[in-house]
Amino acid sequence: MRTEDSFRGCLIGGAVGDALGYAVEFMQASDIFRKYGEGGITDYDLHHGTAQISDDTQMTLFTATGLLLGTTRGIMSPYQDYIRYSYKDWYRTQTERFPLPEEYHYSWLVNVPELFSRRAPGNTCMSALASAVDGSTAHPINHSKGCGGVMRIAPIGLYFAEKRIPMRASDVIGAEAAAITHGHELGWLPAAALVHIIRHLVEHDGNIFLAVQDAITTLPQVFPAAGKMDELLALLQKAVDLSRQDLDDLDAVRQLGRGWVGEEALAIAVYCSLKHSDSFADAIIAAVNHSGDSDSTGAIAGNIAGASLGLRAIPKKYLEALERKDVILELADDLYNDCQMEEYGDDQDPVWIAKYVRMDYRPPNRARLDS
Repeated sequence: MRTEDSFRGCLIGGAVGDALGYAVEFMQASDIFRKYGEGGITDYDLHHGTAQISDDTQMTLFTATGLLLGTTRGIMSPYQDYIRYSYKDWYRTQTERFPLPEEYHYSWLVNVPELFSRRAPGNTCMSALASAVDGSTAHPINHSKGCGGVMRIAPIGLYFAEKRIPMRASDVIGAEAAAITHGHELGWLPAAALVHIIRHLVEHDGNIFLAVQDAITTLPQVFPAAGKMDELLALLQKAVDLSRQDLDDLDAVRQLGRGWVGEEALAIAVYCSLKHSDSFADAIIAAVNHSGDSDSTGAIAGNIAGASLGLRAIPKKYLEALERKDVILELADDLYNDCQMEEYGDDQDPVWIAKYVRMDYRPPNRARLDS
């Protein structure tokens, strides 16, 4: 069932997992446990009192504004085109200084100074967005299957939950949004799978096992020509099977990979969120304490666990210092409430117009966390 709590839980949850894992992204597991103790990193490693988000959450937020821009404009182009425009703005935040020149932008997020911080942006995302060529599943821009295509895609699953567009169509939008930067099938197929899982969680009862199984069953019908489909589905099924065994989390994660590529990042997140389906904290802790792409696996696990359990299940200690949680919540609420204006109606929302028509909205810097 579509609820504000699940929307907030998904976006905040992803940011929490991202921020927890960002501190240990390039560390070996042995070094993580040596530094943080036998339980690994379980609390934020704060930077000047802030739990910093990485490029994973940054791009997730720009995905959200792309969707809302498309709907507000009346969808004159496919959603992935508006997402691409929004990603181009994110690219500018990584290559230029705040504030950008007073000119037309596609995302009001360019008015948030913290999003200009470079937090190890992926080389594939940066090079693809710098190119004049537009990537798609039919016309790959490269052969990358890095996890940068899947780690940013959760808003698509949220946004289309309980809307008239069929689930298979939103799966395709997820694939195309990932293919903007990642051309290998295993760069965009995991994104389609995550969109499917998130949407299923929101539309049904939050059961992660059922959501993953539905993705495994449905995706081959959506992408019948995908040559790498069996490889993805086998790894997802392995994640499901491992979650039912009495294994140490690190040992299980090692069997799935390190998360630097899309199918491994999704599989690790699926394992962790399934194994700890009743505990958001345990899911993200398992997802970040390994020798791999800890912020991305943490972010995806946080998206899944947060959509399943909701914001109320996220411990307050993970909310207090989270960087720009007010902006993350505002976008979760915008995705949930959607554009309420009609093109020729009298009921105009000045804040929405500032966000998704003029793109000149400047959010106040406040720590808002309503439940």
